[in-house]
Amino acid sequence: MAWRGVAAEFLQVPAVTRTYTAACVLTTAAVQLELLSPFQLYFNPHLVLRKFQVWRLVTNFLFFGPLGFSFFFNMLFVFRYCRMLEEGSFRGRKADFVFMFLFGGVLMTLLGLLGSLFFLGQALTAMLVYVWSRRSPRVRVNFFGLLTFQAPFLPWALMGFSLLLGNSILVDLLGIAVGHIYYFLEDVFPNQPGGKRLLHTPSFLHQQVDLCPIFQLSIEQTWPRPHGVRCRGSPGPGPLTLL
Repeated sequence: MAWRGVAAEFLQVPAVTRTYTAACVLTTAAVQLELLSPFQLYFNPHLVLRKFQVWRLVTNFLFFGPLGFSFFFNMLFVFRYCRMLEEGSFRGRKADFVFMFLFGGVLMTLLGLLGSLFFLGQALTAMLVYVWSRRSPRVRVNFFGLLTFQAPFLPWALMGFSLLLGNSILVDLLGIAVGHIYYFLEDVFPNQPGGKRLLHTPSFLHQQVDLCPIFQLSIEQTWPRPHGVRCRGSPGPGPLTLL
């Protein structure tokens, strides 16, 4: 059945990528159907601290605006680069990947207070793209069939594209800055003379991720995989094509 094929494809996506992307799509769908209002989702420190509307600390990362080009553009990059990170440098390290989300989210929230930013999903996307690009420096990226360049230039190309669309680049700059802080603390500083690793995933987070049923759901648990059929992995070698 068609729904079974769609579900099978969905379950082949790594757990963290699958969960975050689904949460973003469902949140946008709820707003589109007028089940929720953006005013219930945006980050407002006064409402968080005084009215205890703590869900805003999370929901502001899940809403990318109404259905349209901007939404699908953001979802493309969230899905693609989140998945490539999870299947690449975070393979078999779900808790560490969740910790990266938490680290980035907390830092963006604190810095976002300075710029009165209400929705930070685009900043999180920029962070994911930045970390992937720095960990894949030799990968060549084909940008919409117009330009081909090394991966580390991708975050800046996306920021320029966002500027051409008339969007503020402040959110993109925030994501790039937080992504660089994470990359420096995780990949650069520990390898410097006298340096050490400063970011450690708490043991309780490992335990919670290991026990979380959402992260354990897989296609094998739902339907046995036919003999000879393999799940698709990360893209193979060669330039990555964006749209």
